[in-house]
Amino acid sequence: MWMFVGLGNPGQKYSLNRHNIGFMLVDVLAQNLSSDHWKSEFLAHTLNIKWHNHNILLVKPQTYMNKSGDSVQKLMTFYKITKENLLVTHDDIDQPFAQIKLQKNRGHGGHNGIRSITECLSSPDYFRLKLGVGRPQIPQMEVADWVLQNFATDEMNLMTKYLKVGCMALESFLLDGFSKASSLYNGSIDQLR
Repeated sequence: MWMFVGLGNPGQKYSLNRHNIGFMLVDVLAQNLSSDHWKSEFLAHTLNIKWHNHNILLVKPQTYMNKSGDSVQKLMTFYKITKENLLVTHDDIDQPFAQIKLQKNRGHGGHNGIRSITECLSSPDYFRLKLGVGRPQIPQMEVADWVLQNFATDEMNLMTKYLKVGCMALESFLLDGFSKASSLYNGSIDQLR
């Protein structure tokens, strides 16, 4: 079984924040697979899906970002999922908006959700799909304020395409493996066919 975790903060007021793009991606994936029977367990909303003959547990931790690892660790223990079968998708300020990157075994880069997961698992050795949200355009703005803002109108106009490409990257990861999916999808969504 695979576990695909989307990171974000629970609650309507956060739903269109840059920090919630991980939630947004797993929601779109669930919609694409015509499944919306989420349940609450282990401090998370979870959804069991079958995709290309793979069993996948979609997860949206409900702990708020800084405690995401608490939920992820409990679910991995309960479902007996190893780090090799964990992929976390989240916002990344070090990439421009509409740019994605598959990575494995990297530092948290200041992302508190990733920091929490890595600390709870005592290892950064798991897969990540990083979705670029860019840095604040005003240099004095705190990063925390930036990621807790809603996406701009021009960004929202591209969001459907962005999340579609994110789902395609996850599908390639599942079918083709990490290396091939990385070579196909790392970069700007405008570079893709």
